[in-house]
Amino acid sequence: MVHQRFPLTRLLSASPGRLARFIMLALGGALTALTTVIPDVGLLEWISLIPAALVVLGLALDHRTKLRHAYGYGLFFFMSYYCVIYHWFVALYPLEPTGMSRGSALVVVIAGWFGLSLLQALGGGLIFVGMVLLGRTPLVKRISLLLPALAGALWCIFEWSQTFFWTGVPWGRLPIGQIKTLLMLRSSAFFGSYFVTFMIVAVNFTVALGLLERKKIKLCSACAGVLVIVNLLLGVSSTLIYQNDDGETFRVAAIQGNIASADKWAMDAETIFDIYAELSYEAAQEGAELIVWPETAMPITLKDNPNRVMRMQALAMVCEADILVGMFTDDGNGANQNALVLFRRDGSISEDIYAKRRLVPFGEYVPMRALIETLIPPLTEVAMLEEDLAPGKDSGIIDCNGVSLGSLICFDSIYERETISSVRDGAELLVLSTNDSWFYDSAALYMHLSQAKMRAIESGRYIVRAANTGISAVIDGRGNVIETLGSMGRGYIVEDVYTSQTQTLYTHIGNSWVYIMILFVTGMALVGVWKKDN
Repeated sequence: MVHQRFPLTRLLSASPGRLARFIMLALGGALTALTTVIPDVGLLEWISLIPAALVVLGLALDHRTKLRHAYGYGLFFFMSYYCVIYHWFVALYPLEPTGMSRGSALVVVIAGWFGLSLLQALGGGLIFVGMVLLGRTPLVKRISLLLPALAGALWCIFEWSQTFFWTGVPWGRLPIGQIKTLLMLRSSAFFGSYFVTFMIVAVNFTVALGLLERKKIKLCSACAGVLVIVNLLLGVSSTLIYQNDDGETFRVAAIQGNIASADKWAMDAETIFDIYAELSYEAAQEGAELIVWPETAMPITLKDNPNRVMRMQALAMVCEADILVGMFTDDGNGANQNALVLFRRDGSISEDIYAKRRLVPFGEYVPMRALIETLIPPLTEVAMLEEDLAPGKDSGIIDCNGVSLGSLICFDSIYERETISSVRDGAELLVLSTNDSWFYDSAALYMHLSQAKMRAIESGRYIVRAANTGISAVIDGRGNVIETLGSMGRGYIVEDVYTSQTQTLYTHIGNSWVYIMILFVTGMALVGVWKKDN
């Protein structure tokens, strides 16, 4: 009987056990989310999921578990997880840049915090359903050690699925929690961050299985230890293989004007230009060959502002440096794009223009506008633009004095595919312009920077990050931050970076690890059906 083999399952299935389950799920979700918010405690992530894993395994090993109950538990767990992840929405109130009323701002903040958490949890709950369904198959019943691998595979697939639809935002991936323990994250240079997700989940579930099946506790402990060691060794190997300092040096500057969104649209464009021009000239005096401005540093459209464009051309000539400016451009069909335009030191403008590929829902466009306007009208007020922006179509590699620049703008940096395509198209250096002033000095500011560190490790490329109000940074291809300029400060950083033409294994194979996980889960399901029929 299940209850005889799994004493803790009997405890959790007892009359008061439902409350115990919810407590353990909330504990596991909140503690794990905490590691992504405060990565200084990132090592906790390798055991923080154990309370929740005990519940999931108990459900999977009990053939009487109803699928709707499993989904309900999963929904609750992921709400616990994502409500901690997105707690920083509170810091956005009262959304001053939008000019909306405090009442409307409160509605938007609550809708953003709990609504976005719910959208993610709706998909995450399916992991619990998948575990219960696969746990009923004859093969898994016979070899319970398959359950931790299945849990890791399902979580990988879930995180990957978040990159395809606007409702799924890959902001709270598990690997973010390892950003302060880089050796545990650097295996992503081989197989991507989803591999790290698999390892974290598999380790937690393997330990939990040992606690449930006491006879296997030594075996499970050994397996968990092997997984941790393998991930660590892969991290050490990638550190040794991808040195990232064998290319040509290139002196770059990231400019931080400290002009928040609320001020940018109210200030005169000439005043904004003067601030960035002064900082750029000072950076050029320190030898900067490339000067990177933040996202929409100049809130103008390229074709509609010839006088200001001429001033930027003149500035590049005076600085004797190439200046990459965040501004708006036209997509050729009448729609504006959030773009990066390179003003060359000879006074010309590069024909290669990068347009942001991943637009922010409700910030740069409103999905399902008619429905949102009917149900939650204040959400349509968040976007400060009168019309939706058009997304970019490709990586838009920019030639900068012989160096191929791969560009990212803000939201682009939380999606690995944009970085992969840039490197495959020849990017030797990555530049990231962003506007994080919405976040003020909340945890979101630092979480967004962590995403850039992940992209650097995956691609093996230096990243120059220029942010309107911070945090600006130079990050090497192993995820180390070379220099930063903190939040809410005006200034610049100048550093020598290395270009690279070497591709990491991950940029070659992409998300093949996820495809392997899909095949693994599918195979287990098919074997289960075949065994049941025979």
